[in-house]
Amino acid sequence: MRAAYRFALASLTLLPLTCAQAIELNEQFNLEITPTIVSDYRASGISQSLGDPAAQFNVVLSHVSGLYAGVWTSSVDFGNDLDTRQELEYYAGYYWQINDNISLDTFYTQYEYPRDSQFNMSDVQSTLDVYGVLLGGKYATNMKGPDFYDEDGNFVKDGKQNEDLISGFIGYHAVLPAEIGFSARYEHVDYKDDVFFSANGSSRSDYNNWEVKLTRDLFDITWGLSYVDSDLSKTECLYFSGYDDLCGAGLIASASKTF
Repeated sequence: MRAAYRFALASLTLLPLTCAQAIELNEQFNLEITPTIVSDYRASGISQSLGDPAAQFNVVLSHVSGLYAGVWTSSVDFGNDLDTRQELEYYAGYYWQINDNISLDTFYTQYEYPRDSQFNMSDVQSTLDVYGVLLGGKYATNMKGPDFYDEDGNFVKDGKQNEDLISGFIGYHAVLPAEIGFSARYEHVDYKDDVFFSANGSSRSDYNNWEVKLTRDLFDITWGLSYVDSDLSKTECLYFSGYDDLCGAGLIASASKTF
């Protein structure tokens, strides 16, 4: 899958500390605008920008009831002579603050790729936050299966259409001393069909990925540093994406500001 968790995982990594200065439209509605720069755009542990920096932008309108809707976008680069350069996500959901320590966030997202509509898809996600422990799940449908590549990274065949995907994750977030935000997550992703192929000829439909992140507010900007990795081998990554260096361990820096 080339699309990101727009809200659940993004909020997981940015939740502890943000420079949130929402624009109060009236007593009922708030508007938040967040530009972000990342040194690498990773979705479920796999780079969506060939390991290069990406610019991202989010606008969300929220109601005091907990309802919200917004648009998120990021620059992307899938390589392999594809024209895809932008990911657009339109989302709407409901954030239920049960009490000071427990909340439930459920939302629908429509993903669009203006220059490569074959990747368009939609999903439903939900995240439960209990005293800083996060439990989440996602179901994606009408998505295009991954293209397949040979051991040299050459295109072999198109992925299947209308493929479903499910994933689940567990995480934790807290504020450490010196107002440093800490978050961690572990995610399991399942394509339901074998899409990852090893050098020994074996294959599998699922994989795991994880991230640990620190954030700190400084000069009205939220600075972040993440360690991201997955259990995909270089060969599995190559057959899946056409590149063998998009799924491994990496340090990712980010800077964002919320108005």
